[in-house]
Amino acid sequence: MHTTLDQHSEAYIEEEIAIYGARENNLKNFDLKFPRNSLVVITGVSGSGKSSLAFDTIYAEGQRRYMESFSAYARSFIGNMERPDVDKIEGLSPVISIEQKTTSRNPRSTVGTTTEIYDFLRLLYARTADAFSYVTGEKMIKQTEDQIIEWIMEHYDGQKMIILAPVIKGRKGHYRELFVQLRKQGYSKVRIDGEITDLVPKMQVDRYKTHDIEVVIDRVKVEDKDVFRINQSIKTAMKEGKGIILTVFPDAPKKEQVKFFSKFLMDPKSGISYDEPAPNIFSFNSPYGACKTCNGLGEIEEITQKAVIPDPSKSIFAGGIVPLGEYRDIYIFKMIEQHLKQRGFTLSTPVSELSQEAIEVVLYGSDEEIEVLNAKDSKYNAPWITQFEGVIPFLKRHAKSSSEKVKNWAEEYTIIKRCPTCEGARLKKESLHFKIADKNIAELAEMDIQTFGDYMNTIDDKLTERQKTIGTEIIKELKKRTSFLINVGLEYLTLNRSLKTLSGGEAQRIRLATQIGTQLVGVLYILDEPSIGLHQRDNIKLIKSLHDLRDLGNSVIVVEHDKDMMLASDYILDIGPKAGLYGGNVVAAGTPTDFLKQRSTTADFLSDIVKIEIPKKRREGNGHTITLKGANGNNLRNVSVDFPLGKMICITGVSGSGKSTLIHDTLYPILNQKIYRSKKNPKEYKSIEGLEFVDKVIEVDQSPIGRTPRSNPATYTDMFSEIRTLFTNLPESKIRGYKPGRFSFNVKGGRCETCQGGGKKLIEMDFLPDVYVDCEECKGKRYNRETLEIRYKGKSISDILNMTVDQGAEFFEPYPKILRKLTALSEVGLGYITLGQHATTLSGGEAQRVKLATELSKKDTGKTFYILDEPTTGLHFEDIQHLLNVLHKLVDKGNTVLVIEHNLDVIKVADHIIDLGPEGGRGGGMIVAEGTPEKVSRSKKSYTAKFLKEEMK
Repeated sequence: MHTTLDQHSEAYIEEEIAIYGARENNLKNFDLKFPRNSLVVITGVSGSGKSSLAFDTIYAEGQRRYMESFSAYARSFIGNMERPDVDKIEGLSPVISIEQKTTSRNPRSTVGTTTEIYDFLRLLYARTADAFSYVTGEKMIKQTEDQIIEWIMEHYDGQKMIILAPVIKGRKGHYRELFVQLRKQGYSKVRIDGEITDLVPKMQVDRYKTHDIEVVIDRVKVEDKDVFRINQSIKTAMKEGKGIILTVFPDAPKKEQVKFFSKFLMDPKSGISYDEPAPNIFSFNSPYGACKTCNGLGEIEEITQKAVIPDPSKSIFAGGIVPLGEYRDIYIFKMIEQHLKQRGFTLSTPVSELSQEAIEVVLYGSDEEIEVLNAKDSKYNAPWITQFEGVIPFLKRHAKSSSEKVKNWAEEYTIIKRCPTCEGARLKKESLHFKIADKNIAELAEMDIQTFGDYMNTIDDKLTERQKTIGTEIIKELKKRTSFLINVGLEYLTLNRSLKTLSGGEAQRIRLATQIGTQLVGVLYILDEPSIGLHQRDNIKLIKSLHDLRDLGNSVIVVEHDKDMMLASDYILDIGPKAGLYGGNVVAAGTPTDFLKQRSTTADFLSDIVKIEIPKKRREGNGHTITLKGANGNNLRNVSVDFPLGKMICITGVSGSGKSTLIHDTLYPILNQKIYRSKKNPKEYKSIEGLEFVDKVIEVDQSPIGRTPRSNPATYTDMFSEIRTLFTNLPESKIRGYKPGRFSFNVKGGRCETCQGGGKKLIEMDFLPDVYVDCEECKGKRYNRETLEIRYKGKSISDILNMTVDQGAEFFEPYPKILRKLTALSEVGLGYITLGQHATTLSGGEAQRVKLATELSKKDTGKTFYILDEPTTGLHFEDIQHLLNVLHKLVDKGNTVLVIEHNLDVIKVADHIIDLGPEGGRGGGMIVAEGTPEKVSRSKKSYTAKFLKEEMK
């Protein structure tokens, strides 16, 4: 093959990256070269070795070389990185990896903070914003001492004036010590709550009332001859009042008698003052700027009466308080019983007949001490005399429990609601009253990126000359970063959108836009399927962004299955021919033109020699429909839609058009509530009909099957229980007295105690991402020597976990229960993963297919409603064909399969399409087209229709 290098040649072209002897994971010791400063796509069937080449070889070697550039002292903190299994790599630039698994779970991370747009906004507001009073709405002012005197002389010439220094404002206390101190300083009068009085010995005020106290500094007539005296008195007042003074003009009209002055920002009418603006007062991650109620999260957790008592017709004895269940002889019921008894009620009284006072005591407790008779969970034999905390505080306390089970129980009754103080803005009220062009910083953060970009392009017309001068460079940077986000198809996201709510593809494109913004040159970027979640319309923008990154003078490697991306690249590498042990070779390579002339699975699909066929006839369904009316969640605009049952339904539309809101946030929670009595509330809707035609709902999303190496496909699908039982029943196990727990790596006994059965140990890398390395004791086998001595057909339990799914299916053929689960994994294209593969190494698409296989191995009812979110993530054309075969089988049995998808190969074979749009964000939220693919492809309003029409030719 023309990509193979001469083993003996030392020649090396600087315009190429050359790899010799790549053997990482399943790579078959090949040599390879491809051009630098180009867009290179690595493709191939799932599990063929794409990631092993891109991330485990090229990126790992680049990162290792970067680490070697550190001093020996720095390396002592982070340890040495293991060299990837490759002879050598030449022409390697500094490497930056942009993967899908980088989404932050921190609720404080937002689109704005991650892209640094919000940081620039904070700087802009700190330097140019005008402050307004949250009391009167007046513009805040600050004045020097000279300006204050000049203003007084101009407006109150000839009038009597009292100059006061505020020392206490709106606080309780008796202030004896303050009055003693003021007398020692020589002051004779103070103004207390608006009344001037003499300072006398042992003076004090009512400690339980709120007071305003000012010291009388001087009484003077405003005349030119007394300017020096006024000046000195104002200076003294400024010092005593810490930058604030109060003046009273007794002869002026009542509204103009009292005036505040400050050298800080102050409302001249009410006297309130703000701190000098700094970037941190606009940060919801700083105590100086965050709302005190929600600590800058914009949301609060609340346990409501409705969640705790959903059915007031029930008595507490019969389980009216759902978290406590029916009556038991325990402490909390005894407490409630005593309190109700004192108020003339019993536990058998329906909650609806209890007085409001009794309900308040049950829910929120009482300070009243009562005697409680012995309960089974009492620690003492004698009666208790104690106070009752109430059911809701009881639940809140348990929501902070260290036990995951107890915590989850308490959180079932917790709802997340918008913070009532800041109304979701995350900032304290002072921060929200700094404005530029009549908008505060939270109002800008609520804008989607497209709207924000348009606003920034016209902001110059709304600024004063001073603001323009100060903010020019900041605004230029804001415009630039916003345009990068628009160029990668993220114009529908809002700046305050939490990063944890983004898909892997969205998070990856945010990082891509950030990297483009850095304008680095000579870097090798490696991306993992950046087109995930992207509509074909926006894919063009993404490709252009990658070309821009390349044109800056960088090399860009993309692991990708997207047809448009491959054809727009400079060079394609196809790894295969199959997955796992049967992959790991370069089967085709070259420019797109050369690549199409070669014969490989990918080349055949690209040149239409092989393709996913359009069905000759669409399914008619079973005649039943679920009708959802008036869906208004997020950006949905009163959407009413029919979901025909017994069909394969495809939900399409540009990114941000409302697909997830309609399905994940509205339809699925409704079905879950009606069928399984889930407590999660759906987004706003008016009505739903047809639920009686569905008896089971299964949502298969891309969230991980576990967050530690302990989780794996064998444990998730529950086949590992069957395998452990098999090993327990072996004669050798019975002789030794081994039970199933002996073969579990989650409990003591048979596992390796050094890594506690994890097989890997977490190494914290300080300022680099944490990494997992094989345990030095068991070498990744998870078990101790005695356990590994038990063998079935010559294989230990560790050997079983290292088998691929396809190998396992052959090995466990005599065991139907295990075989059924392995067959389901193989059918969804996961025959290449190992049974014990760590959950942390599975991509979002692989995790989703493990879940799908788990559900497929269960018996369906024929009235099951399946919901899948982009199941083609990470799938090659051939794998998509396998997946579609599985989905068609489900629908042919009478079930309904609903798929949210952008992939045209899936869309064109659906029975019914619901297309949302027309745009993303505020421009979306409507049904643009619906019906068969043929009908939708004729739509003039739909972006999907344009691309579907081409695909169906």
